[in-house]
Amino acid sequence: MTQSPATPLPPPEERRRLREAGSLTQAQVAARVGVSKATVRAWESGRTTPDGQKAEAYAKLLASLADEPVEQVRQDGTPAVAAGTAAVRTADPMADTERVPLPDTGPDPHPSPRPEPASEPLTPDQAFDALYAFCAPGLVRQAYVLTGRRELAREAVERAFQLAWQRWPEVAVDRDPAGWVRAAAYEYALSPWHRFRPRYRHPEPPPAELRDRTLLNVILKLPPPHRRTLLLYDGVGLGLPETAAETEATTPATASRLLYARQAVASRLPDLADPEKLQRRLGELASTERLRAARPLAVRTGGERRAQFWTRAAIAFTVTLIGATALTLRTAPTQYEPPVAPGETVRGVPPRAAPGPLSYEQLELREKLRQAAESGPERLVPEPG
Repeated sequence: MTQSPATPLPPPEERRRLREAGSLTQAQVAARVGVSKATVRAWESGRTTPDGQKAEAYAKLLASLADEPVEQVRQDGTPAVAAGTAAVRTADPMADTERVPLPDTGPDPHPSPRPEPASEPLTPDQAFDALYAFCAPGLVRQAYVLTGRRELAREAVERAFQLAWQRWPEVAVDRDPAGWVRAAAYEYALSPWHRFRPRYRHPEPPPAELRDRTLLNVILKLPPPHRRTLLLYDGVGLGLPETAAETEATTPATASRLLYARQAVASRLPDLADPEKLQRRLGELASTERLRAARPLAVRTGGERRAQFWTRAAIAFTVTLIGATALTLRTAPTQYEPPVAPGETVRGVPPRAAPGPLSYEQLELREKLRQAAESGPERLVPEPG
């Protein structure tokens, strides 16, 4: 039974606000609580809820951040930096919130006017480009580990982002846009229909280093669900509940797949029996490969052209179907005409005799009929004229 922490936990949005107000990164919070950075990200997004001792430590850390004095609050509602420190945010809006503390040099005798924070929101193109720049390079390497094919890895990532651009109103409000795109890329990369494509029937050149080639061969021999679970948990660093949710499986089934995959790798590579070494090797597996993703503008325009092509194809098919229906209605008969039944041969009827001399049987029959006609008073016998 899950026990609630003695210190109440704030809502997910408040958790992130308190962390940013305390000038802490997700990695620093994870180190203090004793969890991974992906777990902290899941707690702040609301996808999972901490429990047990981790929840108590996390709640106490947030409570200490809430008790710290804050200098002021900006007009847009975001907290300002605490007194005595300043922070610089990374330029990537999709990356983790990294802050670098700067020393306090005291009041400036000639203070410069403080720039106003940018209030204009990002356009859909800018938000998509930021998401692509943040996720695409890592996703290409992950797809390469899943499939062992460089071209298929790039194609899977491009198709996933094209799908995300088509459904951008849905992806933009998702709690984890990177996870949405990652799930779409994994589904496309692991599709069984690629084996029937001519360009993917022959294997690609393996990695140059022997240890990378051996590890990749072991991973590719795993079933696709086990391969995906191993990459998400040990490669990406997701927690077990997040991995189960992304692979659409229960938590016990995900744990069984993870144990099976680790045992399979350890049986072939005993030096990777330690999960930490396996995680490090998975991160280094595709780092030496030249895997470059396309530019975000090319992905967006390619997705738009693809959508236009299928839209025009659907319109052309609909017009063709309507024309064929109209032609059929125009040339079809207005009333029902029953078909003429084919002729059938009637058996048992004697053939008609042709003109000519009578046979012996016919002569006997005629003579018998003549004699029978003369023996009765009721019959009339013709007289010769």
